[in-house]
Amino acid sequence: MWLFLAQEVLFFGGLFAAYAYFRAHDPEMFHYAHKVLSWKLGAFNTLVLICSSLTMAWGVRMAQLGKRRGLIWMLILTLIFAGVFLGVKYVEYKEKFEHQLLWGRNYDPDPHVLEEHGIPEDVAIASLPSKTAAPAETPSVEAAVPPPAAADGESTAHGGAGTAPDEGPAHPPENLHIFFGIYFALTGLHGLHVIAGMGVIGWILKRAVRGDFGPEYFTPVDMVGLYWHLVDLIWIFLFPLLYLIS
Repeated sequence: MWLFLAQEVLFFGGLFAAYAYFRAHDPEMFHYAHKVLSWKLGAFNTLVLICSSLTMAWGVRMAQLGKRRGLIWMLILTLIFAGVFLGVKYVEYKEKFEHQLLWGRNYDPDPHVLEEHGIPEDVAIASLPSKTAAPAETPSVEAAVPPPAAADGESTAHGGAGTAPDEGPAHPPENLHIFFGIYFALTGLHGLHVIAGMGVIGWILKRAVRGDFGPEYFTPVDMVGLYWHLVDLIWIFLFPLLYLIS
């Protein structure tokens, strides 16, 4: 069991390393893209998983003490918390798919949706794929004709002609889709682990109803508890890395 848990740590460790590489390479992308995520939903899910970890730990204790009814109730509560977690993730995913806030070429949101989440207009437009970008406007005759040169005194007084005011970053990030690819990869794989955990907890619950566990034999409950704690711990790392970027 410990080897399996170590393999899981290495697996997610590789994903975290990829996250670190992309964030170090393009921090602005993460700064803007994470605004679309709801930190309140992320915080709620974190609280839900912490509660599920507590009920799972208490369930192991109930098995050690031979309290069959207490074990059954703790396992049921753990499954309920896990179901709530997945329900919240479904709400988040549904919103992302509706607005096409997806990965790779599937990323094609309405710029107004991004602006509603606090992403500047230039960044929102720059992040769109080329097929949805607005065609360049044909320059007018007035724009094609250069303005008359300023007088020497005026040019000297203002530090030279052609100096434009600061209009923000010259090159807004154009790859917000990478963030959403990372988001779906990390949270999707974690969600699959939650579903797998619910499956084995359900198996343990079935055996607990039969009365298979007691002070002399509770190893399966203990092993499943270790796996569930690891799943919860991974989310505790994912929450600040994805939702609390400043």
